[in-house]
Amino acid sequence: MTTSPTDLSHQLRAERQAVETLYRAFNEQNPDLVDEALAPHWDDIPLAPGQGPGPEGIKPIIRSFAQAFPDVRITVHDMVQEPGRIGVRAEITGTHQGELFGIAPTGKQVSFRIHEFHTLADNRVTTTWHMEDWFGLFLQLGQFPPQA
Repeated sequence: MTTSPTDLSHQLRAERQAVETLYRAFNEQNPDLVDEALAPHWDDIPLAPGQGPGPEGIKPIIRSFAQAFPDVRITVHDMVQEPGRIGVRAEITGTHQGELFGIAPTGKQVSFRIHEFHTLADNRVTTTWHMEDWFGLFLQLGQFPPQA
């Protein structure tokens, strides 16, 4: 069966909207938005320390980011897309006003890059592979998280 250009255009828009909604959950500090964007069996690779699986697992991460950076903003610089796949180059900015990974608030404004690759099915994100520049963030904060 051949996909019509109209159907393909609709699919691409719906998939892009799902990924944009995931980032809006952080920007709007509304973890429940992920319920619209992520598949129930969403796989986040790698999981953050203590993060549970699926959409419910990311919600505490969004809340902790909002506490650490009340003005958190994810700015998407590039999206590269084909049906069922989206690559994102983005930047997270904010002012460190709450504890993050055991680091007390510094009041410093920070900016660090993220790169993510999403797979989608039925207009929902099914898998996210991501890499954040944590080293760059910790250098900006002037310290690294306490080690065990």
